[in-house]
Amino acid sequence: MAIKTFDDFIQRMNRMKDNLYMGGEKISRTDERLKGGQRIIKETYDVAHRPEFEALCTATSHLTGERISRFCHVHQSTDDLLAKQQMTRALCHRVGGCIQRCMGIDAINALSVITYEMDQGLGTDCDQKFRTYLKYFQDNDLVASCAQTDPKGDRLKRPHEQADPDQYLRIIESRPDGIVVRGAKINITNTPYADEIVVVPTRFMTARDGDYAVAFAIPADWDDVKLLVRPAYHHKRKHLKAPISEIGDGEAFIIFDDTFIPRDRVFMDGKGDPRQTAYAGFLALLFAHYHRHSYTGCKPAVSEVLASAAALMAEYNGIEKEAHVKEKISHLIGTAELVFAAGQVSAYRAEVSPSGTAIPDEILTNAGRRLAGEEIYNEYKTLADLSGGLVATLPFEDEFFSDETGQLANKYLQRNPNISTENVHRCFRGMENLILSDIAGVLGMLAGIHGGGSPQMETITMMARYDMGKLKNIAKYLFGIEPQLPMYTRETVTPRAMLDRFRKQSKE
Repeated sequence: MAIKTFDDFIQRMNRMKDNLYMGGEKISRTDERLKGGQRIIKETYDVAHRPEFEALCTATSHLTGERISRFCHVHQSTDDLLAKQQMTRALCHRVGGCIQRCMGIDAINALSVITYEMDQGLGTDCDQKFRTYLKYFQDNDLVASCAQTDPKGDRLKRPHEQADPDQYLRIIESRPDGIVVRGAKINITNTPYADEIVVVPTRFMTARDGDYAVAFAIPADWDDVKLLVRPAYHHKRKHLKAPISEIGDGEAFIIFDDTFIPRDRVFMDGKGDPRQTAYAGFLALLFAHYHRHSYTGCKPAVSEVLASAAALMAEYNGIEKEAHVKEKISHLIGTAELVFAAGQVSAYRAEVSPSGTAIPDEILTNAGRRLAGEEIYNEYKTLADLSGGLVATLPFEDEFFSDETGQLANKYLQRNPNISTENVHRCFRGMENLILSDIAGVLGMLAGIHGGGSPQMETITMMARYDMGKLKNIAKYLFGIEPQLPMYTRETVTPRAMLDRFRKQSKE
């Protein structure tokens, strides 16, 4: 069966070699500090076996016709894109934020487009290799971590211009049996408990950046790969158990120390075949594009989690009917609805690529993702405002259950007389987890800004794709500069424009 269980996943983790480093020591994937992140992964496996989630969380493989996890699926239609968006939203509700398997689905979808086009345009066998890999990935229901972001060194210089050439991951040797890579990928979520690392370029590459045009997939415990891990997790609860307190995160700084990648796992090799360099920027932006579309599922979910918490806190504080409270919560709800709507319409306007993979509209996807990024701190401000200072100063849980202090602590925690003190305590403790914890900082606030690209990157993409000449025709007609106004419509756009940009620059 292609849909596995969390127990299958844990067994795979237990078999992996130790290549994780935390706190100055090498650790295994059974380390207690990684349990919170694995708890999130558990949710993705568990719901796939529940009838009410089957339509969202499973799909039919276009390779085999078998039922598989949607996290391993390549979108074949608008319906697939919509289901992926809704699945992301629904599962993020269940863990209070990032579901952590979106990088895998976004990476395999981007590669399915690019490898096919390289085969068709260049006569490579990249797509054949990728399809073999994809079948393995689907058959085993694997968790993937997409490694895209390079250290980048001097931000004003291209990869080949860096004083240290290793500031972008590069191929130092290309040979018939594979490639050898050197460098690092940073800011990568879920790698410490992923089965596979899927590597893609981080930016557009010029003809002189061929060594940096590289894509491949390897097991996360591969030889000569070191994962420097930063976990985030909540204080353990003794008395008031709750789902939100169980979740966590693991971020990785991935070092490739002259790492050999077998040829059948290599999907782009700009050093061995410089013609492939043209597709690096296309792949970089296409992964980001799919990831931003996933964000139109997860970021509305985060806004809804925050709105739910704000509404509950307002009720428990007895202020839910106040006009200013309704105004604040309405902004949270409005942001969620607008971001999700942008993702929906981008799916309805999807283009089917020559590979058969559906690609959502780029303008709408980026508009939705940008709005989410611009509003995330305003949303946390609303929760802080409605909660007050107690979420930051709340005594530890034990004090509310102690023989000596428990009765008094609970007496002075009471708010709305219609709400039990225990539920008030649970609400404040949950809000503490939601807005003040390590998780809130990493997966809430910072990821809300930078995950999938910051609002500035969405702005750059939107302005690069929008046909401003056609748009200005409206003003030219209204102002009497032009006598006629062609009917204005905006066509669907995708990252395919990166190929044209490369070809144009190569001729200059």
